[in-house]
Amino acid sequence: MNTSMIRYILCQIMRIEGAFMLLPCIVALCYREEEGIIYLIVALALMSVGMIGCAFKPDNTMIYMKEGCISTALSWILMSLCGCLPFIITGEIPNFVNALFETVSGFTTTGASILDDVEGLSHTALFWRSFTHWLGGMGVLVFLLAVIPMSGGSNINLMRAESPGPSVGKLVPKIGATARILYKIYLAMTVIEVILLLIGGMPLFDSLCLSFGTAGTGGFGIKADSFASYSAYVQWIAAIFMFLFGVNFNAYYFLLLRQFKRAFTLEEVKGYAAMIAMAVAVVFISIADKYESAFQALTHAFFQVSSLTSSTGFASDDFDLWPSVAKYVLLIMMFVGACAGSTGGGVKVSRIIVLMKTIRKELSSYIHPKIVRKVNMDGKPVEHDVIRAINVYLITFFSILMISIFILSFEDYDLETTFTAVLACLNNIGPGLSKVGPTCNYGFLDPLSKFVLMFDMLAGRLELFPMLILFHPSLYKGAMDSVAKRKK
Repeated sequence: MNTSMIRYILCQIMRIEGAFMLLPCIVALCYREEEGIIYLIVALALMSVGMIGCAFKPDNTMIYMKEGCISTALSWILMSLCGCLPFIITGEIPNFVNALFETVSGFTTTGASILDDVEGLSHTALFWRSFTHWLGGMGVLVFLLAVIPMSGGSNINLMRAESPGPSVGKLVPKIGATARILYKIYLAMTVIEVILLLIGGMPLFDSLCLSFGTAGTGGFGIKADSFASYSAYVQWIAAIFMFLFGVNFNAYYFLLLRQFKRAFTLEEVKGYAAMIAMAVAVVFISIADKYESAFQALTHAFFQVSSLTSSTGFASDDFDLWPSVAKYVLLIMMFVGACAGSTGGGVKVSRIIVLMKTIRKELSSYIHPKIVRKVNMDGKPVEHDVIRAINVYLITFFSILMISIFILSFEDYDLETTFTAVLACLNNIGPGLSKVGPTCNYGFLDPLSKFVLMFDMLAGRLELFPMLILFHPSLYKGAMDSVAKRKK
């Protein structure tokens, strides 16, 4: 295992996180908040340690899939541990477990919070808390590949280990150029949303924080009621952008190339749009009599469906009080999630489409045993290895879901709370139902349950396996053998 390359990547991550932590320092200057001093000290410390570590460049820069997964998992753990330090030192979230939970939730774009009074935080903390969504949305390793030249054609393994979806490919021949294209699209869409929110009368600070949350499909609000107190215009802008950030970014790249037919005929994007349209229709019909006007009901229906399907988790109303059919539809959307190659979480629409086509193929083989039929996606046959990988992913997903629910059940809360808490964290959504509903938080859980949910958040964001590989015994056996050889 190329440990020197893993160490080099981790040091680069510390440098990048330290540099980004200077942004809340600027916010502290604007609002004259003393908390900015702590952020500055932590930022300088991270950059210093990172620069010292990066001074020793590895001779071998090859990154295989194993190194890619390990580097990714350790990078996200390190980011979370370093990112929670300002919360602890400033005393705004003094408890280590709570501060780490909040930071993991931020970077993984989950949006599950332990805070009872979010409005009691300083502007500095609110900005950093929201910015973790934006940084985690596209992925910090993707950013690393975009801004820092890294030699070796194996760097695609870093992107594959971090990017959501069953498969990741290059938009252009060079992986660094692909990463830069993705971040340019991501940044441009974020800026457009900020401008549109400003036009709607939202203050600049609110526009930035909520755009970070929308872009990263995170869901940390800066008000206790999330989006409920904002105007219908603001809610529609946020809902539209939550939908857009849940779309596969390949579609936007095709639009930039003016390949409109290719962009609008992607099966996953069409399935994603159709699924949201049907869900909005069902939810709208079920809640129409609960609001003063049809427009108000439609606003809440579209906002909440878009929010939970894209795994953002913002709330325009307390959907836990909606009829059972509406909550059931939202639960299904939470499970399915957004498109592969987006900033959204969930199982991903592409996996569901392939799964449905595979079931149809198997049914056809029962009726016509001699028929030969392949599963196609966007006019191309889906390889057997991809189908096998999807099946393995789903089995692993449900295994983690069931084990996590079992551990949380020892706290003896109702099944709705326990089940939706795990589902919301594993799919990086944030709010669940009952005691973890949109008006509640996760602060009441025991430390063990919080660590289980933190693992779920990280596993869900990293497509399960980069986190699971850290528990594989052969990984540590190989490391011990390497140490033994060096001693000899």
